[in-house]
Amino acid sequence: MRARTFQAAVVSFATLLPACGYADGIDTEHLFGFMIGTDVGNVGEREFQSETTGRSGRNGGTYRAVGQEFELEFVPVRNFRIEVGSTFASHLISGVPGLDDQRRLSWQGGSIDLRYRFLDRETAPFGVTFATEAHAHRVEETTAEAVRSFGTEFRLAFDRELVTNRVVAAFNLIYEPEWTRLIGSGAMERESTAGTALGVMAQLHPGFLLGGEARYLRKYEGISLDKLAGQALFVGPTAYFQLSKSTRLTASWSLQAWGRPVGSTAGLDLVNFERHQARLVFGVNF
Repeated sequence: MRARTFQAAVVSFATLLPACGYADGIDTEHLFGFMIGTDVGNVGEREFQSETTGRSGRNGGTYRAVGQEFELEFVPVRNFRIEVGSTFASHLISGVPGLDDQRRLSWQGGSIDLRYRFLDRETAPFGVTFATEAHAHRVEETTAEAVRSFGTEFRLAFDRELVTNRVVAAFNLIYEPEWTRLIGSGAMERESTAGTALGVMAQLHPGFLLGGEARYLRKYEGISLDKLAGQALFVGPTAYFQLSKSTRLTASWSLQAWGRPVGSTAGLDLVNFERHQARLVFGVNF
């Protein structure tokens, strides 16, 4: 029901977009919600981006978390993009087993994202880009506790236009190690997430693309991927709107369709992952 409502809303919104000719190829840089494409922008490009990520649904009780990140992106040389960001976080946690009740809004931390494109799909069979994002947080993303946390996200992205200027597919390999120290405690916690993601987007109207993403994620204790804590499969729709020549909007929603924490026979992993994840990204070139 929610998926049908989402699709009806974005199709209705698409009719408001100005009619224009198809662009020379599809730009995948900001096309997806929870994935990345291989495009990195043109030399000299500068962008401001607002990324809002909502997560809800844990094992019992009430769990809602919203992250608001503001980012600046620029492309100093060909095939290389730099992005710096700052994030605020809001949490409402009540009655969730294993988590303290929290109700807080705070500045979470900062990040830097570097991307380099090795292959351009315009001149190669497919595009290939390597991305690494480093972040330092003072508020833990899941528990909302005060921490000193450092994490790195590594992604290897591939994409290819299946139908020229109409349909594009992307694939991501993901590895995210994280080191966290609770304030007032000398203990250091180490965890990591690894996974794959597949997305397909189709241009249904000039400036409007609709498709979906599927992500399979595995959570580990430690950073060496040797002790599995749980796993989950997320699926959901994604829509991209080119609002004007310089502005864009991406909306994505993911539902945990299957999951299992270690030692359980449950059909969902609501211990290590949320039931729902949604993302709204607005960007403007300047």
